[in-house]
Amino acid sequence: MPLAQNPLSVEVELPREDVALITVDGYLDVDTATEFQAHLANQLHHGRRHFLLDLSSVPFMDSSGMNIILRVYQETRKTEGSVHVISPAPAVRRILDLTGVSITVPISESVDEALTRVDEGPQTPAEPEGPNV
Repeated sequence: MPLAQNPLSVEVELPREDVALITVDGYLDVDTATEFQAHLANQLHHGRRHFLLDLSSVPFMDSSGMNIILRVYQETRKTEGSVHVISPAPAVRRILDLTGVSITVPISESVDEALTRVDEGPQTPAEPEGPNV
């Protein structure tokens, strides 16, 4: 069986008991998304409510990666938790912006900035206003 074309490396650190810093290195696509999802699910299982996703070393992400980020975002909302993307590579940032994911999931430039946002508490994205009647 051939090795994956673009292997994924995922490291997990715990800056606080309920905060998981997930550092991802490599392509986050259909071939590697299951591994990424397994790490997130494991941290949810262990009671982590806040996820800091360092995507600075991810040169490419497809819809599989975005869907996993949005799923963990939905799960953390149930426990008043949060998801923060940290310093995405330019191509990944562009995808997050074009798809609107960056409107829902905050993007921080550093771990410290993301931790400050965690401390500030949940931030509800602005609801689009409907027509005035």
